[in-house]
Amino acid sequence: MKRIYSISFVLTAVMIFQAYPAFARSEAFRDDIYSLGELKPTDSVLKVKTGDSAPDFTLPSVSGEKISLSDFKEKKNVVLSFVPAAWTPVCSDQWPGYHLAKAVFEENEAVLLGITTDNVPTLFAWTNQMGKLWFPVLSDFWLHGATADKYGVLRSDGMSERALFVIDKKGIIQYIEISDINMRPKLESLAAALEKVGKKTE
Repeated sequence: MKRIYSISFVLTAVMIFQAYPAFARSEAFRDDIYSLGELKPTDSVLKVKTGDSAPDFTLPSVSGEKISLSDFKEKKNVVLSFVPAAWTPVCSDQWPGYHLAKAVFEENEAVLLGITTDNVPTLFAWTNQMGKLWFPVLSDFWLHGATADKYGVLRSDGMSERALFVIDKKGIIQYIEISDINMRPKLESLAAALEKVGKKTE
């Protein structure tokens, strides 16, 4: 029953999300978005693979606390969502869209950590405009992009790839998705990966 509910939920969420690409953005916020134009789809060399231990990190969050990946070991599955830059079109749609999938994270005992190479003040202003996100937003600004570089998703322009990593409670990487930076990742693919990890840890 758990799987049937989750897939049904996600398919509904995806239809809503695709129908409203400016989800959770006001007209005023839309005017503040900076278009990067069409970028090279990927521009980095991955340094990890599924089955590897996920590199640990400690980063400052918008809420003021420091969060480490190791904080969740043996407690929660973790999804790392790297996005290229604050105040850009696709990123400003992607993270609010995870409100639609919150139940899938909860069902599979997973937390989501959002990461960019922007500094904390920039992320504070941006996330305030998006509305309160239910997950921590972390700054990989200094040393610039060090965490993205550990995973091999730091681009030559200083931004990170649009990348997702699903890490189980033992700290092992179970799923990696490096998306075309110009496109939003499919919600249903992440949901399927989360359910697979959730079943392993039941």
